[in-house]
Amino acid sequence: MLEKLNEIESTALASLERVQDEDSLQQWKIAYLGRSAPLMQIFDQMGKLTKEERPLVGRRANEVKRALEAALAERSENMHRLALQRSLQAEKLDVTLPGRPQTLGRLHPATRTLNEITRVFGDMGFQVYRSPEVETDEINFQLLNFAVGHPAREMQDTYFVESSRERGDNPIVMRTHTSPGQIRAMREYAAENPDNPPPVRIILPGMCFRYEQVTVRHEMQFNQVEVLAVGKNITFGDLKGTISEFARRLFGQQVRTRFRASYFPFTEPSAEMDVECFVCGGAGCGVCKGSGWLEIMGCGMVHPVVLRNGGYDPARYSGFAAGMGPERVTMLRHRIEDIRSFWANDLRFLEQF
Repeated sequence: MLEKLNEIESTALASLERVQDEDSLQQWKIAYLGRSAPLMQIFDQMGKLTKEERPLVGRRANEVKRALEAALAERSENMHRLALQRSLQAEKLDVTLPGRPQTLGRLHPATRTLNEITRVFGDMGFQVYRSPEVETDEINFQLLNFAVGHPAREMQDTYFVESSRERGDNPIVMRTHTSPGQIRAMREYAAENPDNPPPVRIILPGMCFRYEQVTVRHEMQFNQVEVLAVGKNITFGDLKGTISEFARRLFGQQVRTRFRASYFPFTEPSAEMDVECFVCGGAGCGVCKGSGWLEIMGCGMVHPVVLRNGGYDPARYSGFAAGMGPERVTMLRHRIEDIRSFWANDLRFLEQF
C-alpha cells in the first residue's frame, strides 16, 4: 500500500508538469484529487488494514494528499501569473485615456421633498421637533382623543410591539402618525412655565407605520410631516393663511387652494386642503382623476381635549395642526403611479431624480 502511494504521488506530479491550460488543470484535479481518484480509494480501504498498518498508511496518504494539493495550488498560481504576463504583453494600454466617471450618490426623492417642506416651513418661522417612532397607545391614541375602542381607530391599522409584561389598555405600538409628537412637544414646552406656557410653532417630520395591505396607493411605512402652532388667539384664519402660503411657496405663487370639511379626532373643526392640479392646471386629467384638484394634507384646529392633555388651558390657548405625506406630494409632482417604488431600492427608479 505504501509503494502504491509513492507511485500515485510520482505519477501525479509528473502529470502536473505537463498541464498547460485551465481545462487540463481541472481534469488533473479530478483525476488525482477527485472522489474516484486512486488516492481517495486508498482512504476508503483504510478499514480493511491491520491495526499496525493503519497509522502508517494513513499518515503517508495524508502526506501525499497535502503534497498534491500544494503542487496544484502552486501550478495554478504560476499559470495565472503567466497568463497575466501574456495579456500585458499582447494588449496595449493607453494610459492617456480618461478614466471611467464615478457615479455620485443622490438624495432619495422622498427625502428631497421632505427637505423642501422643511425649508419652506423653516422660512416661515417653524422649528423641527423629532419624536420617537415607538410609542405607547396612550400617547399615540388616547391623549389625542382616540378613546379605547373608539371607532376612529379603524382608520389606522396598528403594529403592536411585544412587551415583557401585560400593559392592558396601554400597549407599545409603532406610531401610526406623527401626531403623538404634538403631545410630547406641548408637554415639553409647558414644562418650562406651567402657569403660562410659551407658544409653540413646530413641524414634526418622521416615519410612520400602519398594518395595511401594500398596494400601488398604500404602504406599510411612509413619511409624514406634522405642523403644530399653539398660542393665544390663534384662529382658523391663521390656519388657512399659513398652509395656503406654504402651498404657494412649494408649488408656485399662482397655485389655487381649497378647503373641504373632514373629520379627525384630534382637531375640531377639521378640514382637508386641495391644491389646483399642477399637471393640467385645473382642467382635469388622469392625475387629478378629472377633478382639477389634488389633496395634499389634512388639517384643523387642535381639539380642546388635546390641548389640555398637552398642558395648555383651552380656555386661554388655541392652535392648529396639519399633516401631509412627502411621498404623496412627490407622487403628485412627478406623476409617480406606484408608491411601492419609493422603498423598492430599484436604481432605475431612483436615478431619475
